[in-house]
Amino acid sequence: MTMRDESGGGAALRAFLPMLLCGCLIAAATMGVRSAFGLFTDPLILDKGWTREDYALAMALQNLCWGIGTPLAGTIVDRFGPVPAFAGGGLLYALGLGLLPFAGSPLEMLLTGGVMVGFGQGAASHFIVLSAFARRLPATHRPWALGIGTAAASFGQFAFVPLGQAVIDLHGWSTAALALAAMLATVPLLGLVFLRPGRVATAGTARADRLPALAAVRWAFSHPSYLWLFTGFFVCGFQLAFITIHLPPYLGDVGADPSLAAWAIGVVGLFNIVGSYLSGLLSGRMPKRLLLSLIYFFRGLAIAHFLVLPVTPVTVLAFAAVMGLLWLSTVPPTSDLIAAMFGTGNIATLFGLVFLSHQVGSFLGVWLGGVLYEATGSYDAVWWLTVALAMFAALVHLPISERPAPRPAAFRAGG
Repeated sequence: MTMRDESGGGAALRAFLPMLLCGCLIAAATMGVRSAFGLFTDPLILDKGWTREDYALAMALQNLCWGIGTPLAGTIVDRFGPVPAFAGGGLLYALGLGLLPFAGSPLEMLLTGGVMVGFGQGAASHFIVLSAFARRLPATHRPWALGIGTAAASFGQFAFVPLGQAVIDLHGWSTAALALAAMLATVPLLGLVFLRPGRVATAGTARADRLPALAAVRWAFSHPSYLWLFTGFFVCGFQLAFITIHLPPYLGDVGADPSLAAWAIGVVGLFNIVGSYLSGLLSGRMPKRLLLSLIYFFRGLAIAHFLVLPVTPVTVLAFAAVMGLLWLSTVPPTSDLIAAMFGTGNIATLFGLVFLSHQVGSFLGVWLGGVLYEATGSYDAVWWLTVALAMFAALVHLPISERPAPRPAAFRAGG
Protein backbone atom coordinates (compact mmCIF):
# COMPACT_ATOMS: atom_id res chain seq x y z
CA MET A 1 0.00 0.00 0.00
CA THR A 2 1.34 3.41 -0.92
CA MET A 3 1.74 6.34 1.40
CA ARG A 4 -1.12 8.02 -0.46
CA ASP A 5 -3.38 5.07 0.30
CA GLU A 6 -2.31 5.07 3.93
CA SER A 7 -3.36 8.67 4.25
CA GLY A 8 -6.80 7.81 2.95
CA GLY A 9 -6.43 9.27 -0.56
CA GLY A 10 -6.30 7.90 -4.08
CA ALA A 11 -7.18 4.26 -4.55
CA ALA A 12 -8.52 3.82 -1.02
CA LEU A 13 -11.15 6.49 -1.62
CA ARG A 14 -12.03 5.13 -5.05
CA ALA A 15 -12.55 1.69 -3.54
CA PHE A 16 -14.83 3.26 -0.94
CA LEU A 17 -17.15 5.03 -3.41
CA PRO A 18 -19.44 2.02 -4.20
CA MET A 19 -19.85 1.46 -0.47
CA LEU A 20 -20.62 5.15 -0.01
CA LEU A 21 -23.33 5.03 -2.70
CA CYS A 22 -25.03 1.84 -1.50
CA GLY A 23 -24.68 2.82 2.14
CA CYS A 24 -26.40 6.14 1.40
CA LEU A 25 -29.24 4.31 -0.37
CA ILE A 26 -29.68 2.03 2.64
CA ALA A 27 -29.68 5.04 4.98
CA ALA A 28 -32.25 6.84 2.82
CA ALA A 29 -34.60 3.87 2.66
CA THR A 30 -34.47 2.85 6.31
CA MET A 31 -34.74 6.39 7.70
CA GLY A 32 -37.29 7.50 5.12
CA VAL A 33 -39.69 4.67 5.89
CA ARG A 34 -39.19 5.11 9.63
CA SER A 35 -40.16 8.78 9.36
CA ALA A 36 -43.51 7.89 7.77
CA PHE A 37 -44.94 6.04 10.77
CA GLY A 38 -46.45 9.21 12.21
CA LEU A 39 -48.64 9.49 9.11
CA PHE A 40 -50.30 6.18 9.96
CA THR A 41 -51.50 7.31 13.40
CA ASP A 42 -55.00 8.61 12.67
CA PRO A 43 -55.91 6.43 9.65
CA LEU A 44 -54.73 3.26 11.40
CA ILE A 45 -56.57 3.84 14.66
CA LEU A 46 -59.73 4.86 12.80
CA ASP A 47 -59.51 1.73 10.66
CA LYS A 48 -58.77 -0.62 13.57
CA GLY A 49 -60.88 1.08 16.25
CA TRP A 50 -57.94 1.45 18.63
CA THR A 51 -56.59 4.50 20.50
CA ARG A 52 -53.66 6.86 20.10
CA GLU A 53 -52.19 5.42 23.26
CA ASP A 54 -52.27 1.91 21.69
CA TYR A 55 -50.40 3.15 18.63
CA ALA A 56 -48.00 5.26 20.68
CA LEU A 57 -47.08 2.20 22.78
CA ALA A 58 -46.33 0.20 19.61
CA MET A 59 -44.15 3.00 18.25
CA ALA A 60 -42.44 3.45 21.61
CA LEU A 61 -41.67 -0.28 21.70
CA GLN A 62 -40.39 -0.01 18.13
CA ASN A 63 -37.94 2.68 19.21
CA LEU A 64 -36.82 0.67 22.24
CA CYS A 65 -36.24 -2.48 20.17
CA TRP A 66 -34.36 -0.38 17.62
CA GLY A 67 -32.12 0.80 20.44
CA ILE A 68 -31.57 -2.70 21.84
CA GLY A 69 -30.95 -4.12 18.38
CA THR A 70 -28.33 -1.56 17.36
CA PRO A 71 -25.53 -2.51 19.81
CA LEU A 72 -26.28 -6.20 19.20
CA ALA A 73 -25.93 -5.61 15.47
CA GLY A 74 -22.89 -3.46 16.17
CA THR A 75 -21.14 -6.39 17.81
CA ILE A 76 -21.81 -8.45 14.67
CA VAL A 77 -20.52 -5.64 12.46
CA ASP A 78 -17.33 -5.23 14.48
CA ARG A 79 -16.64 -8.96 14.21
CA PHE A 80 -18.04 -10.04 10.83
CA GLY A 81 -18.69 -6.85 8.89
CA PRO A 82 -22.00 -5.15 8.02
CA VAL A 83 -23.36 -7.58 5.40
CA PRO A 84 -25.11 -10.00 7.84
CA ALA A 85 -26.64 -7.04 9.71
CA PHE A 86 -28.02 -5.45 6.54
CA ALA A 87 -29.39 -8.79 5.30
CA GLY A 88 -31.16 -9.83 8.49
CA GLY A 89 -32.24 -6.34 9.48
CA GLY A 90 -33.59 -5.37 6.07
CA LEU A 91 -35.70 -8.52 5.80
CA LEU A 92 -37.06 -8.24 9.35
CA TYR A 93 -37.87 -4.54 8.86
CA ALA A 94 -39.73 -5.23 5.59
CA LEU A 95 -41.60 -8.22 7.02
CA GLY A 96 -42.73 -6.39 10.15
CA LEU A 97 -44.07 -3.43 8.18
CA GLY A 98 -45.69 -5.70 5.61
CA LEU A 99 -47.56 -7.58 8.34
CA LEU A 100 -48.73 -4.44 10.16
CA PRO A 101 -51.89 -3.96 8.04
CA PHE A 102 -52.95 -7.52 8.94
CA ALA A 103 -52.65 -6.99 12.70
CA GLY A 104 -55.95 -7.94 14.31
CA SER A 105 -55.28 -6.60 17.81
CA PRO A 106 -53.06 -4.08 19.58
CA LEU A 107 -50.87 -7.01 20.70
CA GLU A 108 -50.26 -8.05 17.10
CA MET A 109 -49.45 -4.43 16.26
CA LEU A 110 -46.90 -4.44 19.09
CA LEU A 111 -45.26 -7.56 17.65
CA THR A 112 -45.18 -6.47 13.99
CA GLY A 113 -44.91 -2.68 13.90
CA GLY A 114 -43.18 -2.64 17.27
CA VAL A 115 -40.82 -5.57 17.87
CA MET A 116 -40.12 -6.80 14.33
CA VAL A 117 -39.75 -3.38 12.77
CA GLY A 118 -37.71 -2.13 15.73
CA PHE A 119 -35.14 -4.93 15.66
CA GLY A 120 -35.00 -4.68 11.87
CA GLN A 121 -34.22 -0.98 12.14
CA GLY A 122 -31.55 -1.74 14.72
CA ALA A 123 -29.64 -3.99 12.34
CA ALA A 124 -30.08 -2.03 9.11
CA SER A 125 -30.39 1.64 10.03
CA HIS A 126 -28.16 4.50 8.99
CA PHE A 127 -26.31 4.21 12.30
CA ILE A 128 -24.94 0.84 11.17
CA VAL A 129 -24.10 2.48 7.83
CA LEU A 130 -22.14 5.21 9.62
CA SER A 131 -20.25 2.64 11.68
CA ALA A 132 -19.29 0.83 8.48
CA PHE A 133 -18.12 4.12 6.96
CA ALA A 134 -16.08 5.03 10.04
CA ARG A 135 -14.19 1.72 9.89
CA ARG A 136 -13.21 2.26 6.28
CA LEU A 137 -11.78 5.78 6.30
CA PRO A 138 -9.01 7.55 8.22
CA ALA A 139 -9.76 10.39 10.61
CA THR A 140 -9.01 13.03 7.97
CA HIS A 141 -11.86 11.85 5.72
CA ARG A 142 -14.23 10.44 8.34
CA PRO A 143 -16.23 13.61 9.19
CA TRP A 144 -17.41 14.34 5.65
CA ALA A 145 -18.33 10.69 5.03
CA LEU A 146 -20.39 10.63 8.25
CA GLY A 147 -22.01 13.90 7.18
CA ILE A 148 -22.89 12.51 3.73
CA GLY A 149 -24.31 9.30 5.22
CA THR A 150 -26.45 11.26 7.65
CA ALA A 151 -27.56 13.63 4.88
CA ALA A 152 -28.64 10.61 2.83
CA ALA A 153 -30.85 9.49 5.71
CA SER A 154 -32.31 12.98 5.75
CA PHE A 155 -33.02 12.84 2.02
CA GLY A 156 -34.92 9.62 2.60
CA GLN A 157 -37.10 11.43 5.12
CA PHE A 158 -37.75 14.22 2.60
CA ALA A 159 -38.58 11.79 -0.21
CA PHE A 160 -40.49 9.02 1.54
CA VAL A 161 -42.81 10.97 3.83
CA PRO A 162 -44.64 12.98 1.11
CA LEU A 163 -44.67 9.82 -1.03
CA GLY A 164 -46.22 7.87 1.82
CA GLN A 165 -48.87 10.54 2.38
CA ALA A 166 -49.71 10.56 -1.34
CA VAL A 167 -50.24 6.78 -1.34
CA ILE A 168 -52.33 7.03 1.84
CA ASP A 169 -54.53 9.70 0.22
CA LEU A 170 -54.99 7.67 -2.97
CA HIS A 171 -55.08 4.06 -1.76
CA GLY A 172 -55.17 4.02 2.06
CA TRP A 173 -52.61 3.43 4.78
CA SER A 174 -52.47 -0.36 4.31
CA THR A 175 -51.36 -0.06 0.69
CA ALA A 176 -48.82 2.59 1.70
CA ALA A 177 -47.37 0.27 4.34
CA LEU A 178 -47.05 -2.59 1.84
CA ALA A 179 -45.42 -0.32 -0.76
CA LEU A 180 -42.85 0.95 1.74
CA ALA A 181 -42.16 -2.62 2.89
CA ALA A 182 -41.40 -3.61 -0.71
CA MET A 183 -38.83 -0.80 -0.94
CA LEU A 184 -37.15 -2.02 2.24
CA ALA A 185 -36.71 -5.47 0.71
CA THR A 186 -33.90 -4.01 -1.43
CA VAL A 187 -31.70 -3.32 1.61
CA PRO A 188 -30.09 -6.80 1.76
CA LEU A 189 -29.13 -6.54 -1.91
CA LEU A 190 -27.58 -3.10 -1.45
CA GLY A 191 -25.66 -4.38 1.55
CA LEU A 192 -23.81 -6.94 -0.57
CA VAL A 193 -21.46 -4.21 -1.82
CA PHE A 194 -19.80 -4.25 1.61
CA LEU A 195 -18.44 -7.69 0.73
CA ARG A 196 -16.07 -5.81 -1.61
CA PRO A 197 -12.66 -5.94 0.06
CA GLY A 198 -11.20 -2.76 -1.42
CA ARG A 199 -8.05 -1.08 -0.13
CA VAL A 200 -9.45 0.31 3.07
CA ALA A 201 -7.20 2.73 4.88
CA THR A 202 -8.22 1.88 8.44
CA ALA A 203 -8.99 -1.83 8.28
CA GLY A 204 -5.69 -2.88 9.86
CA THR A 205 -5.96 -0.19 12.51
CA ALA A 206 -9.52 -1.24 13.34
CA ARG A 207 -8.45 -4.86 13.80
CA ALA A 208 -5.55 -3.81 16.01
CA ASP A 209 -7.78 -1.59 18.15
CA ARG A 210 -10.59 -4.09 18.56
CA LEU A 211 -11.22 -5.49 22.03
CA PRO A 212 -13.63 -8.21 23.10
CA ALA A 213 -17.06 -6.59 23.22
CA LEU A 214 -17.46 -6.72 27.01
CA ALA A 215 -13.98 -5.31 27.55
CA ALA A 216 -14.72 -2.42 25.18
CA VAL A 217 -17.99 -1.71 26.99
CA ARG A 218 -16.26 -1.67 30.40
CA TRP A 219 -13.60 0.64 29.04
CA ALA A 220 -16.17 3.07 27.60
CA PHE A 221 -18.33 3.21 30.70
CA SER A 222 -15.29 3.86 32.86
CA HIS A 223 -14.66 7.08 30.90
CA PRO A 224 -16.70 10.12 32.09
CA SER A 225 -16.88 11.72 28.64
CA TYR A 226 -18.61 8.63 27.23
CA LEU A 227 -21.17 8.85 30.04
CA TRP A 228 -21.92 12.49 29.19
CA LEU A 229 -22.32 11.57 25.52
CA PHE A 230 -24.55 8.65 26.53
CA THR A 231 -26.72 11.01 28.60
CA GLY A 232 -26.98 13.70 25.94
CA PHE A 233 -28.06 11.31 23.19
CA PHE A 234 -31.01 10.26 25.37
CA VAL A 235 -32.37 13.78 24.92
CA CYS A 236 -31.90 13.64 21.15
CA GLY A 237 -34.01 10.49 20.97
CA PHE A 238 -36.76 11.89 23.18
CA GLN A 239 -37.14 15.00 21.04
CA LEU A 240 -36.94 13.46 17.58
CA ALA A 241 -39.23 10.51 18.24
CA PHE A 242 -41.86 12.65 19.93
CA ILE A 243 -41.94 15.10 17.02
CA THR A 244 -41.89 12.39 14.32
CA ILE A 245 -44.83 10.44 15.76
CA HIS A 246 -46.90 13.15 17.44
CA LEU A 247 -46.46 16.24 15.23
CA PRO A 248 -48.91 14.94 12.58
CA PRO A 249 -51.77 14.28 15.06
CA TYR A 250 -50.91 17.49 16.95
CA LEU A 251 -51.41 19.48 13.75
CA GLY A 252 -54.59 17.54 13.03
CA ASP A 253 -55.96 18.50 16.44
CA VAL A 254 -55.65 22.21 15.59
CA GLY A 255 -57.41 21.74 12.26
CA ALA A 256 -54.45 21.63 9.87
CA ASP A 257 -54.73 19.70 6.63
CA PRO A 258 -53.05 16.25 6.82
CA SER A 259 -50.82 17.20 3.91
CA LEU A 260 -49.26 19.98 6.02
CA ALA A 261 -47.97 17.41 8.51
CA ALA A 262 -46.49 15.31 5.71
CA TRP A 263 -44.80 18.33 4.18
CA ALA A 264 -43.53 19.43 7.59
CA ILE A 265 -41.79 16.08 8.18
CA GLY A 266 -40.53 16.21 4.59
CA VAL A 267 -39.13 19.73 5.08
CA VAL A 268 -37.35 18.48 8.20
CA GLY A 269 -35.69 15.87 6.00
CA LEU A 270 -34.83 18.38 3.25
CA PHE A 271 -33.14 20.84 5.59
CA ASN A 272 -31.56 17.99 7.49
CA ILE A 273 -29.56 17.19 4.35
CA VAL A 274 -27.88 20.58 4.70
CA GLY A 275 -27.63 20.42 8.49
CA SER A 276 -26.13 16.93 8.56
CA TYR A 277 -23.53 17.68 5.90
CA LEU A 278 -22.55 20.97 7.56
CA SER A 279 -22.34 19.20 10.90
CA GLY A 280 -19.98 16.64 9.39
CA LEU A 281 -17.74 19.42 8.09
CA LEU A 282 -17.87 21.46 11.29
CA SER A 283 -17.11 18.47 13.48
CA GLY A 284 -13.74 18.31 11.77
CA ARG A 285 -13.05 22.03 12.23
CA MET A 286 -14.32 23.00 15.70
CA PRO A 287 -14.65 21.34 19.11
CA LYS A 288 -17.26 18.61 18.72
CA ARG A 289 -18.56 19.05 22.27
CA LEU A 290 -19.24 22.74 21.60
CA LEU A 291 -21.00 21.92 18.32
CA LEU A 292 -23.27 19.45 20.11
CA SER A 293 -24.02 21.93 22.88
CA LEU A 294 -25.04 24.60 20.36
CA ILE A 295 -27.25 22.17 18.43
CA TYR A 296 -29.26 21.25 21.54
CA PHE A 297 -29.49 24.87 22.70
CA PHE A 298 -30.93 26.05 19.38
CA ARG A 299 -33.31 23.09 19.28
CA GLY A 300 -34.77 24.24 22.58
CA LEU A 301 -35.18 27.80 21.30
CA ALA A 302 -36.85 26.58 18.11
CA ILE A 303 -39.38 24.42 19.96
CA ALA A 304 -40.19 27.20 22.45
CA HIS A 305 -40.83 29.70 19.65
CA PHE A 306 -43.06 27.18 17.84
CA LEU A 307 -45.20 26.73 20.94
CA VAL A 308 -45.84 30.43 21.52
CA LEU A 309 -46.57 31.31 17.87
CA PRO A 310 -49.93 30.66 16.17
CA VAL A 311 -50.09 27.45 14.14
CA THR A 312 -50.16 28.39 10.46
CA PRO A 313 -48.59 26.80 7.37
CA VAL A 314 -45.83 29.41 7.52
CA THR A 315 -44.96 28.83 11.19
CA VAL A 316 -45.16 25.04 10.83
CA LEU A 317 -42.88 24.91 7.78
CA ALA A 318 -40.47 27.46 9.30
CA PHE A 319 -40.26 25.34 12.45
CA ALA A 320 -39.70 22.24 10.32
CA ALA A 321 -36.89 23.97 8.41
CA VAL A 322 -35.08 25.09 11.57
CA MET A 323 -35.50 21.70 13.23
CA GLY A 324 -34.29 20.06 10.03
CA LEU A 325 -31.00 21.92 10.25
CA LEU A 326 -30.62 20.57 13.80
CA TRP A 327 -32.30 17.16 13.38
CA LEU A 328 -29.61 14.54 12.75
CA SER A 329 -26.77 17.03 12.97
CA THR A 330 -25.94 15.49 16.35
CA VAL A 331 -24.92 12.21 14.70
CA PRO A 332 -21.62 13.07 12.90
CA PRO A 333 -19.96 14.74 15.92
CA THR A 334 -21.26 12.04 18.28
CA SER A 335 -19.95 9.22 16.11
CA ASP A 336 -16.68 11.04 15.47
CA LEU A 337 -16.19 11.68 19.20
CA ILE A 338 -16.51 7.96 19.91
CA ALA A 339 -13.94 7.19 17.21
CA ALA A 340 -11.62 9.88 18.57
CA MET A 341 -11.88 8.59 22.14
CA PHE A 342 -11.81 4.82 21.54
CA GLY A 343 -10.61 4.22 17.98
CA THR A 344 -12.60 2.38 15.31
CA GLY A 345 -12.08 -1.22 16.39
CA ASN A 346 -15.29 -1.33 18.44
CA ILE A 347 -17.06 1.71 17.05
CA ALA A 348 -20.24 -0.10 15.96
CA THR A 349 -20.67 -1.59 19.43
CA LEU A 350 -19.89 1.61 21.33
CA PHE A 351 -21.97 3.84 19.06
CA GLY A 352 -24.73 1.25 19.28
CA LEU A 353 -24.79 1.59 23.07
CA VAL A 354 -24.98 5.37 22.85
CA PHE A 355 -27.79 4.88 20.38
CA LEU A 356 -29.54 2.58 22.87
CA SER A 357 -29.67 5.59 25.20
CA HIS A 358 -31.12 7.58 22.28
CA GLN A 359 -33.83 4.97 21.83
CA VAL A 360 -34.71 4.77 25.51
CA GLY A 361 -35.34 8.49 25.15
CA SER A 362 -37.35 7.79 22.00
CA PHE A 363 -39.46 5.23 23.84
CA LEU A 364 -40.27 7.71 26.59
CA GLY A 365 -40.93 10.57 24.18
CA VAL A 366 -43.39 8.59 22.08
CA TRP A 367 -45.04 6.77 24.98
CA LEU A 368 -45.40 9.82 27.22
CA GLY A 369 -46.83 11.74 24.29
CA GLY A 370 -49.62 9.18 23.95
CA VAL A 371 -50.22 8.73 27.67
CA LEU A 372 -50.34 12.43 28.52
CA TYR A 373 -52.50 13.20 25.51
CA GLU A 374 -55.07 10.60 26.57
CA ALA A 375 -54.92 11.91 30.15
CA THR A 376 -55.09 15.65 29.44
CA GLY A 377 -56.29 16.00 25.84
CA SER A 378 -53.15 18.03 25.05
CA TYR A 379 -49.50 17.59 24.08
CA ASP A 380 -48.40 20.81 25.83
CA ALA A 381 -46.66 19.17 28.81
CA VAL A 382 -44.47 16.99 26.60
CA TRP A 383 -43.63 19.87 24.24
CA TRP A 384 -42.31 21.97 27.13
CA LEU A 385 -40.45 18.98 28.53
CA THR A 386 -38.54 18.75 25.22
CA VAL A 387 -37.48 22.39 25.70
CA ALA A 388 -36.17 21.74 29.23
CA LEU A 389 -34.31 18.63 28.09
CA ALA A 390 -32.67 20.59 25.26
CA MET A 391 -31.16 23.03 27.72
CA PHE A 392 -30.02 20.16 29.94
CA ALA A 393 -28.28 18.50 26.97
CA ALA A 394 -26.61 21.77 25.99
CA LEU A 395 -24.91 21.76 29.40
CA VAL A 396 -23.90 18.10 29.71
CA HIS A 397 -21.82 18.12 26.52
CA LEU A 398 -19.53 20.92 27.67
CA PRO A 399 -17.32 18.80 30.04
CA ILE A 400 -16.58 16.15 27.35
CA SER A 401 -12.89 15.56 26.60
CA GLU A 402 -12.09 15.03 22.92
CA ARG A 403 -8.72 13.35 23.56
CA PRO A 404 -8.19 9.57 23.24
CA ALA A 405 -9.51 7.81 26.32
CA PRO A 406 -6.81 6.39 28.64
CA ARG A 407 -6.60 2.67 27.94
CA PRO A 408 -6.59 0.73 31.26
CA ALA A 409 -3.67 -1.59 31.79
CA ALA A 410 -5.84 -4.70 31.76
CA PHE A 411 -7.21 -3.73 28.33
CA ARG A 412 -3.74 -2.92 27.02
CA ALA A 413 -2.90 -6.47 27.84
CA GLY A 414 -5.87 -7.61 25.77
CA GLY A 415 -8.35 -8.35 28.53
